[in-house]
Amino acid sequence: MINKPKIIDLFSGVGGFSLGFEMAGFETVLAIDIFEDAINTYNYNRGREIAIKKNIEEFSAEEILTLKSKYEIDGIIGGPPCQGFSTVGTRDINDPRNHLYKEFCRVVEEVRPRFFVLENVKGLLTLNNGMFKNDIIRRFSELGYQVYSPQILDAADYGVPQHRKRVFFVGVREGKFEFPKPMSKRVSSFEAISDLPELDNLQEYHNEYDYVKEPISEYQKRMRRYSNKIYNHNYTNHTQKTIDVISKIKDGGRITDLPREYWEIRKYNKSFQRMNSKLPSHTIDTGHRNYFHYKENRVPSVRECARLQSFPDNFIFLGSKTSQYKQVGNAVPPLLAYEIAKQILKDR
Repeated sequence: MINKPKIIDLFSGVGGFSLGFEMAGFETVLAIDIFEDAINTYNYNRGREIAIKKNIEEFSAEEILTLKSKYEIDGIIGGPPCQGFSTVGTRDINDPRNHLYKEFCRVVEEVRPRFFVLENVKGLLTLNNGMFKNDIIRRFSELGYQVYSPQILDAADYGVPQHRKRVFFVGVREGKFEFPKPMSKRVSSFEAISDLPELDNLQEYHNEYDYVKEPISEYQKRMRRYSNKIYNHNYTNHTQKTIDVISKIKDGGRITDLPREYWEIRKYNKSFQRMNSKLPSHTIDTGHRNYFHYKENRVPSVRECARLQSFPDNFIFLGSKTSQYKQVGNAVPPLLAYEIAKQILKDR
């Protein structure tokens, strides 16, 4: 049996970050998150209890010591909650969530892995004149890590059919690291989800669907490779008024393309945007109501969001539909994580 390098995933959610690293050849030995539905989804898709529901502040030195006695931990990955850093939110420097990266650092200090990868929203770089960015670099440098200049990566540049810009901090104790180079081709929304069943005229919910269309892109083939069914693919009920407004917005358009009387339905200026079928999707968020299918008059299904996040079709999300959208929206796109993981392995 091949001895795979071991990782811990902190603030793991459903494990998109983990999945990408596993695709590259790593083995996750522990994942931690406080969102119970995400933990259930994580373990269901691995077929064993890897993830635990725990507040990171309660992950004790004794537990870490026990883990170290069982495994040689090669790396720690994770994305501390980002609401306090986000340019969309209040950007309150006193938001307690802003300081959870210190818990990430604490675990790294006690485990002493060969590398770490910390992911967050790009707003972290500029909040309070870069205070948090500088503190992260300082803390890990003092632990003996070579911390590379943090980079903002757009998932659309790495095979993910979605624009999603996130900052990554990478540090290594030995060897070197180079951030992955952008790919020459981007995957469009149409190339990502056009083979999934249409839902506009669906009259009832289904737990699963058969594939009724052949894949028309390499991306679709990749997403379907290990799946015989389609899961998490159901419509959302919209009022007729909402459907009528969506129907007036062209492929890739937004509500501001319409007469002003339609704008008052939503005050938020990003609302009522259609995906552009020829381009990667907008950023998939946890609410799913700020963007619409490029053709059908509805929000994308959980499965469509998962496809746009690069989760394969055999990855099934548990919990209520609202919870599933949150789980998908919070995740690190697996294919982006995969590209980073491959770079780490180069100089292992």
